[in-house]
Amino acid sequence: MTRADHQDARNGPRAAGLNYRDAGVDIDAGDALVDMIKPLTKATKRPGVMGSLGGFGALFDLKAAGFKDPVLVSTTDGVGTKLKVAVETNLHDTVGIDLVAMCVNDLVVQGAEPLFFLDYFASGRLSVPQAHAVIAGIASGCREAGCALVGGETAEMPGMYAESDYDLAGFAVGAAERNALLPQGVAVGDAVLGLASSGVHSNGYSLVRRIVSGAGVAWGDPAPFSSRETLGEALMTPTRIYVQPVLALHRAGLLKAAAHITGGGLPGNLPRVLPHGTVAALDVTWPVPPVFPWLAEAGGVPAEEMLRVFNCGIGMALVVSDPDAATRLLEEQGERVMRIGTIEAGSGEPGVRIGETAGWLA
Repeated sequence: MTRADHQDARNGPRAAGLNYRDAGVDIDAGDALVDMIKPLTKATKRPGVMGSLGGFGALFDLKAAGFKDPVLVSTTDGVGTKLKVAVETNLHDTVGIDLVAMCVNDLVVQGAEPLFFLDYFASGRLSVPQAHAVIAGIASGCREAGCALVGGETAEMPGMYAESDYDLAGFAVGAAERNALLPQGVAVGDAVLGLASSGVHSNGYSLVRRIVSGAGVAWGDPAPFSSRETLGEALMTPTRIYVQPVLALHRAGLLKAAAHITGGGLPGNLPRVLPHGTVAALDVTWPVPPVFPWLAEAGGVPAEEMLRVFNCGIGMALVVSDPDAATRLLEEQGERVMRIGTIEAGSGEPGVRIGETAGWLA
């Protein structure tokens, strides 16, 4: 090799040429990841799935899944800036559960059974162990929800994301019989039940991170509100998946409406499933997970703002006419159920009327 050839090899592609790995994309790593996740997706297979992972698209047979007159219901969502906490704590095994929960909980409130799920995973540089941990969480969430993980997209995009960063999006498709869609029949006098959340779930993390930064607490420090785990571990507790108990309640004929309590809290989500001329009058007396009083105190966040940003202990709100029967069924399903309000007559657009909150988050 001449001196000029050496110079070309050092300075650029003129002599040796570039490949995709030089540009920051490792095709072999992507192929290795696909091989690793095939058993995970296989474990989520359910009636109706046709074919297997690796095709250009996924097929699903609604008739084989038992539907007679189905309406398809679809949702898409992400995990938000909770991903920043995952990256900074190096805890990646639960955000996949969050991703599934954010989508399938939105399906079930419409009376739909989740059927299949697809994910989008994008990173600056593909770390196979990191991606495998995330996708294993997605598969775990799909098994809990009873839906199949039928495919997805793994994108390695150097220059778009920092090497350690990644982004997630999820896409869920479900179905309901045409005459079983929700909401249906909500009336004045109905009760509002709340299903307990596991904590912050996957909303409000921009405010959470701002509060944590201002409080001067590190992710690895003991959680100020829990002696059993670090702050990072506590805040990475995954979103609860409510699919099976809510479907059981619906199939028993006891559910009129349901609202997944995400961004916007109870005031922003419950009105979405109420009819014109009604108001949900809520008694704000339920017990809250200890993370919420800590966030309120450490950030100086008033109760009204907490209720607008966070779930504050209620991950799912249900409208029923027989609260005793509904509570018994839900508790048999392992849920912690709270009576949180009543549907009352209103004027105009549906809304939420919140009772006294003084001292509630103390």
